Amino acid sequence: MRMAFGIVLVLWGWLASENSTLAVAPPVVLVFGDSLSAGYGLRAGEAWPVLLQARLASLGYAQRIVNASVSGETTAGGVARLPALLQEHQPSVVVLELGANDGLRGLPLQALRANLRTLVDAIRRAGALAVVLPMQLPPNYGPAYAKGFGRAFSDLPGQDPGVSLAPFFLQDVALERALLQADGLHPTALAQPVMLEAIWPAIVAALNSPK
Repeated sequence: MRMAFGIVLVLWGWLASENSTLAVAPPVVLVFGDSLSAGYGLRAGEAWPVLLQARLASLGYAQRIVNASVSGETTAGGVARLPALLQEHQPSVVVLELGANDGLRGLPLQALRANLRTLVDAIRRAGALAVVLPMQLPPNYGPAYAKGFGRAFSDLPGQDPGVSLAPFFLQDVALERALLQADGLHPTALAQPVMLEAIWPAIVAALNSPK
């Protein structure tokens, strides 16, 4: 009888410990992008998602950043990868930064719009808020394509308050040669705080949103 009672106590303690662990698990902010968020050409700890984690911690936010960005990623690749990440991490917020590689490759705008919509819809179905980081193209891609490319992002929020559009986070970087790596495309370490500053208000608004 004493042995059975002891086993019950052990099991009760284990369950209490498990419940306590689950209760204190920090909410996840999933950064889902390409080389601009993966830290291409940078040393560990220099990319803006790492800086975001440090800033959140310094301000007392409990959120944990999971950076699932992959260099070279496209919206089509994102559509294939995102569902498993949403299931694994169950984020409260997803920062979506994709589309630049699609634009550089001249992906038809209809396909870009469809992929972006699929990504945002998947995020919302998972119960997370979406912070979209819009991309822009230089005018040499043609005014019609460049304008339609921008509209693919600006049209995403629609009437859904759970989808927000951040400013273009390369606005103060793309034309500053000193903030770009030798390839003229990827931002340097000095550019990372500038990029974070551009999108910080949108991220904070999502973190403080009641959903």
